[in-house]
Amino acid sequence: MTQPLLIIAAGGTGGHMFPAQALAEAMLGLGWRVKLSTDARGARYTGAFPEAVEIEVMSSATFARGGVLAKLAVPFRIAGGTLSAALKMLRDKPSVVVGFGGYPSIPALAAATLLKRPRAIHEQNGVLGRVNEIFAKRVHAIACGTWPTELPEGVEGHDIGNPVRAAILDRAGAPYIPPGDYPMSILVMGGSQGARILSDIVPAALATLPESSRRHIRVSHQARPEDEARVVEFYESAGIDATVQPFFSDVPERMAEAQLVITRAGASTVADLSVIGRPSILIPLAAAIRDEQTANARGLVDAGAAILIPEKRLDPTSLAEQIQTILETPEGATQMSIAALSTGKPDATMRLVALVEGLAEQKTAATTA
Repeated sequence: MTQPLLIIAAGGTGGHMFPAQALAEAMLGLGWRVKLSTDARGARYTGAFPEAVEIEVMSSATFARGGVLAKLAVPFRIAGGTLSAALKMLRDKPSVVVGFGGYPSIPALAAATLLKRPRAIHEQNGVLGRVNEIFAKRVHAIACGTWPTELPEGVEGHDIGNPVRAAILDRAGAPYIPPGDYPMSILVMGGSQGARILSDIVPAALATLPESSRRHIRVSHQARPEDEARVVEFYESAGIDATVQPFFSDVPERMAEAQLVITRAGASTVADLSVIGRPSILIPLAAAIRDEQTANARGLVDAGAAILIPEKRLDPTSLAEQIQTILETPEGATQMSIAALSTGKPDATMRLVALVEGLAEQKTAATTA
């Protein structure tokens, strides 16, 4: 019996790649073959995928970047990528194709639509991205990472959750140590697009805390490379113990050790917070066109696990007040931790696996009927 083939179509951001990687690992473990369809940019971010995953680089493009000539070439590049993907699918027929959003997923999803292969999309955010919105009525199932997700009229979604990396699952429900008169860890993450405003505001907010709290703080701050030196200098001048880096390879460990996480509300980050279970202050990215990060934050905020501060209202004084409230209320911080866990879906990967296997079984039943 030949191994069933899953084609995963995903772009080059962590929001797309983390859940795609989790699904790939799980399907390989179940004896499936897995291919990742992406573009040249996305291929640079595949280092964490298992070696058994075959990487297929397809031509794709977006109207959101480049000059006039680049935009004129977009339809031709997508058409070329779709044709290439279709030819590959005719030779090596996938049992299921799953797209995770981003323009690099267009060729594989378009080819699967033309060839009528079983197909699904996974949307990480509470609002559909552009590409997933295009395919929402052209796929057999929509897996939703954030619930509820705003979907087109007449389209139903499956409450799946966002698959998280194995390193996060290893720390699922890690015991929470409430704030107190001992070293307290604060993790600050801004994401690739939104780190600058956190580098501007968070250090200044922490510096205004009472000395009784400030002397116990240990900060892990993810800052852009161009901001790193000034953030380090500020923390040093304020007498705050801080580790500042452009990227932390051990985020799961730092999050598990944290008494508080101050971060953007990317879908993967929200999922990590809910699986590990940590209090957070969420500052949604204002530049997000669909304001999807506010939608992502809704579950944690409504559960009482997080405090949401809109970017336009973010300043050192207001942020310091919220930080101080959490650090000086151990019982409340503990309740926030418990509330975060109540929203988590550590079984999201297996829910997505079940959806994929269900689509494959439906196709098999239809062809043998």
